[in-house]
Amino acid sequence: MKIALVIILLLSSIGLIATVLLQSGRSAGLSGAIAGAGETFFGKKKGMDELFGKLSAAFAAIFLLSSLGLSFVK
Repeated sequence: MKIALVIILLLSSIGLIATVLLQSGRSAGLSGAIAGAGETFFGKKKGMDELFGKLSAAFAAIFLLSSLGLSFVK
C-alpha cells in the first residue's frame, strides 16, 4: 500500500510540474495585468491553457490526497 502511494505521489508531482511549466505565462508589467484581467473577464482563455489548467488542478488534487494517504499509512 505504501509503495503504491509513493508511486502515485511521484507521478502526480511530475505531472503537476509539467502542466504548470507548459501553461503560458502572464504578460509582465501594468499593461499585462490590465490585459490579463480583461481576457479573464471576457473569457478569451481557450484551448490548451484551459486544458492545462484543468490538468494541473487534477494533478494537485491527486498529489494532496496521496500525500495525506501516505501520512496515515505506517
